[in-house]
Amino acid sequence: MRILILGGSGFIGRHAAAALRARGHAVVIGTRHPRRALGKLPPAIRDCDLRETHLESLTTRYVWQPLLQDVEGVLNCVGILRERGSETWDRVHHMAPAALAHACERLGKRLVHVSALGLRESAPSGFLTSKWLAERAVAKSGADYSIVRPSLLDGEGGFGARWLRRVADWPVHFIPTQARGRMAALQVTDLADALATLCEARGREDLRVVELGGRERRTMAEHLAALRTHDRPALRLPVPGPLALLASAVCDLLHFSPYSFAHLELMRRDNVPAMNVLQALIGRAPAPVGREAPKLRPVYAFAAIGAGHETPVPPSPQ
Repeated sequence: MRILILGGSGFIGRHAAAALRARGHAVVIGTRHPRRALGKLPPAIRDCDLRETHLESLTTRYVWQPLLQDVEGVLNCVGILRERGSETWDRVHHMAPAALAHACERLGKRLVHVSALGLRESAPSGFLTSKWLAERAVAKSGADYSIVRPSLLDGEGGFGARWLRRVADWPVHFIPTQARGRMAALQVTDLADALATLCEARGREDLRVVELGGRERRTMAEHLAALRTHDRPALRLPVPGPLALLASAVCDLLHFSPYSFAHLELMRRDNVPAMNVLQALIGRAPAPVGREAPKLRPVYAFAAIGAGHETPVPPSPQ
């Protein structure tokens, strides 16, 4: 097969491209900046065809059709954490995938659309709402599609994954008190293999909506503990809801770090697959993420001098 991977130079896309090439498929990398993409791609896939694609401009099926003529399937891995100019959540996450799905229906192309777990219609985040609307549009299109909802990702080259591993080794972990939801973090290489399988799975009604996660179900506090590279536990400081909300607004305003209002929303509820089909798709047990997390216990901020006791700082609610 010849597969167009939208966002093919990104975290998910380049791993998926490598997985598809390993299976003998031809890959076309769709990217906003083809010249920059070459520096991001691993050597094994630098000879792939590169195709300039700007999803904020591809909001009707007519403009998609020329891009799809020479491929048999499309894997959409495009996502933006924050809006920039014409790159809005509605255009990139909703309107473009909706138009793509209608183009795939008309041309008979296979479509695998990467979404996310934890979406709902009433979400206060524009990021989450736009992704939910895209799922609805793809499902209504009549295309041969699979919607893929992965949990939190870990692995080489990920912006969020790199940040979390760095934060995990900090002496202090600042955990929002609302971050009670559990996640099923998975390795991006496992997701890539699952996506390659789904690209090959034409006409499978049982694979219309696919939820994927790793072995463990952890809260954010437990996930950070599992990612630590040394045994000494971090001091866990609960961050009250209003302060966590303010911090997310500042990060969104400054485009700083992967922490955002959308991620704060996701951490409030469980973000795990209702039915995890990862092992069935990749034919093996999921790779572990981090190490066995130590049991959470109070970590002491300071010792009362000469008092013979310590003053505890309670862990975040679990």
